[in-house]
Amino acid sequence: MFMMQGPNVMNRYTSHQFPALRILMSGQEKYSVVRTLGDAATILISEWPGDDGEEYVVAVRTCLDAIRGTTPPDAAREALIRAADEAGIRYLSVVH
Repeated sequence: MFMMQGPNVMNRYTSHQFPALRILMSGQEKYSVVRTLGDAATILISEWPGDDGEEYVVAVRTCLDAIRGTTPPDAAREALIRAADEAGIRYLSVVH
């Protein structure tokens, strides 16, 4: 678990710069909704079907950097999309 300190900790997990995605992992019957950097990290680290793709590795690194505040959240979202494309995982942008 990440140990975060400081006043902006919550903002790193619930950024408006991370528009929600619905991701359908292989073998699951429903979509997972990724709304935050924390959701993205969880899906990448705990639910991703493989961990050897180049885009996957970049997505994990970018997501963790965004949680730390050293990379913008939208870069993490784009990296997640590229990793999903690489892995053949379907996704939809969620429009509010």
